[in-house]
Formats: sequence, structure tokens, C-alpha cells
Amino acid sequence: MALKLMPLWTLYGLARGRATTRWRGQGDEPGQAGLLGMPRFDPAKCQDGCRDCAQACLPGAIRLVAGDDGVERVKVDYGRCVVCQLCVDACPTGALTASQDWAFASRSREDLVWSRAALSEEGATLEREIRRVFGRSLHIRHVDAGSCNGCESELQALSNPYYNLHRLGVFFTASPRFADLLLVTGPVTYAMRGPLLEAFEAMPQPRFVMAAGTCAVSGGTNGGGYACGNGLEGVLPVDLYLPGCPPSPPAIIHALLMLLRRVPQRVRGGRIPPGEPPAAGRHA
Repeated sequence: MALKLMPLWTLYGLARGRATTRWRGQGDEPGQAGLLGMPRFDPAKCQDGCRDCAQACLPGAIRLVAGDDGVERVKVDYGRCVVCQLCVDACPTGALTASQDWAFASRSREDLVWSRAALSEEGATLEREIRRVFGRSLHIRHVDAGSCNGCESELQALSNPYYNLHRLGVFFTASPRFADLLLVTGPVTYAMRGPLLEAFEAMPQPRFVMAAGTCAVSGGTNGGGYACGNGLEGVLPVDLYLPGCPPSPPAIIHALLMLLRRVPQRVRGGRIPPGEPPAAGRHA
């Protein structure tokens, strides 16, 4: 039966033409229209004494912190955000609103914390080294350190015909000895801490580490439990942070190309300029 149907599927494929998105190549549409991203925060709209958003935030991404003047103010840490939008629903004043800010990768953990002043770009020496050594190619060793498999589903989609990650010169490898980047998902359970460190030590120099998903960035909703720590914090030196629960395939692609210096970092001080789409360019 399968043999009889095969010519039909072949004809269907020929009729459909190329299925791969042109995004990160000639096109500028990432296919994320309507996707809910990180909530935007406008502290000017906050009410004094209001705790609704902090009480609704399960992973503790929103907290009230006392300033030097003794007044408690909202502090937003997107490295802990699981994009559940409960804070948006709970906020009575519109200080937190829904957005399509999905490209939230950063080289600095501090850039995921909302601040009034945009932080200056760091790591210029590291960026030059990445550009010199890797050019337009990257090999990744993925380690699942206790993930719920949400991030793994998005990683698996990178190899399908639509996203076709290989066209960008980025490949997954089964051995850490051939890897340039260690991509970690999950909150790093105590059972996986040893194997994770072994994979890192087996990688040749220069080597880089990416925390993919909120769990790997900060522990997420499971951080600090009886079975795990708070993601990669204190375990490995992280060169790239990508929060999200889970981050979408285009967000992962944007982060990887950002590591390779093909696209700029967009988030600064926990903010992406409103209305700014991911910059398009020819990278294929």
C-alpha cells in the first residue's frame, strides 16, 4: 500500500515546491505572526502597593524589591519567565502587556533583567574569536539535563524541511568531541549534573555553552527543588542565554546566528524596541 501511495506523495511534493522558509535568507518573515512572546513592562503604569503581577507569577520572574528610598518596586527577570501571560491577565493598569517579542537571546544574564538604562554590549573579544574560528559553521552537542521535552520538540523541528537548519551551516552532532557548542535544556537535575560536566570536558577548545529555555537559564518552575538546582547557574560558564517555555524554532535560530555574529543582539536591559522585527539579511 505504501509503495502505491509513494508516487502520489512525490507528485504532491513537486506541486507544492520548496517548503523551506526563506527567513534568515532572502525573506524577512519568521513565521511567528500571532505568537505571544515575553510580556512588555511599563513601570510608569504601576500602582503603588500593587502586588497582583508578583502574586500571579509562579516561577518568580516578577518580584517586589525595595529601592534605596525604601519604596518597593516591581522587578522583572525575563530569565525566569515561562511566557504564561498570567501577569498580563492579573495586571489592573496595563503595566504588563502582551507582545510578540520572541527573539530574546542575550550574551549577558543581566540583559534579561529589566532596567531603565540599556546595558552596553559586552564580550567583544569573545565575538571576534567566534567569528575567526567558526566563520559560517557550527556543530552542536545537545544535552537534556532534565527537560520536560518541550524544548526538545522545538529543537527537533529545526531539522524539518520548513526550518532546515543545515542550510545555515549549523549541525547537531552525537559526540561532544566534535562539538563547538554545548546546548543545554532542562533545570540540570542532580542526576544529570555529572554527565553534563563530562560532556563539557570532552569538548575541544574553544567551546561555548548555550542555556536554551527558561529551565536552563534559571531553573524555571522547578528550580531549587529537591531534585535539581537553578539551571546552569554555578554549573557551567554560559555564553548565550535563551529564555522561553519553550523558545520557538525561529528564536533558537536567531540565538545561534547571534552567537555566530550573523545577527545582532536585540534585547538590552530586558527590553526589545517596540515594533522592531528581527533584522533580515542574506545568511544562507
